[in-house]
Amino acid sequence: MQNLISGRIWKLGDDIDTDVIYPGKYLPIIVAEEMALHALEGYDPQFPKKIQKGDIIVAGKNFGCGSSREQAATCLQTAGIAAIIAKSYSRIFFRNAVNQGLPLLTSNLVEFIAEGDVITIDFPQGTITYPKGEVKFPALPESVMDILREGGLIPAVRKSLGMDKKS
Repeated sequence: MQNLISGRIWKLGDDIDTDVIYPGKYLPIIVAEEMALHALEGYDPQFPKKIQKGDIIVAGKNFGCGSSREQAATCLQTAGIAAIIAKSYSRIFFRNAVNQGLPLLTSNLVEFIAEGDVITIDFPQGTITYPKGEVKFPALPESVMDILREGGLIPAVRKSLGMDKKS
C-alpha cells in the first residue's frame, strides 16, 4: 500500500451487503481473478466492466453487511479497487478487507462528492482531498497499517516469521 492513493470515485449508498458485492451464485469460484469479474454485479450487472485499477468506492453506512464471505473483499481488491471510504462498516467485512490488504477508511465523504470525482487519500496526514475541499479521517491502528503495507494478513505473517520472498 502506498502512502498516497488517488483515484476515481464510485459513489454507493447505505447497506451495501456482501451479496450485492459478490453474489452468492458465484461462491463456487475460488480463483480471485475470476471473482473480480463479478465485483458489485449485484449492484449493477455492468459494474465489473466499469472498474479501473485504482478506483475508490465511497459509500454510506453499514458497508459490507450481511454474510461473512471473504470473497466480497477479495473480489473488490482483485478488481483493482484501491480503497473504500464509508460512514461505517460491518465488523467482519472490515476484518476481511484488511486481511486482503484493502484499506477501509471511515468518513462521511459520501455527502460531499459526486460519482466520477477524483480524490486523494494521504494516509500519513489522515486527509482525503476532494474537488471541493478536504476531510480528515480517523487514523487506522498501526497494527492494521502494518498488515496493509504488506499487502494483507498472510504476507504480513510470512514476513514476521522470516518467510517472505523479499529476503
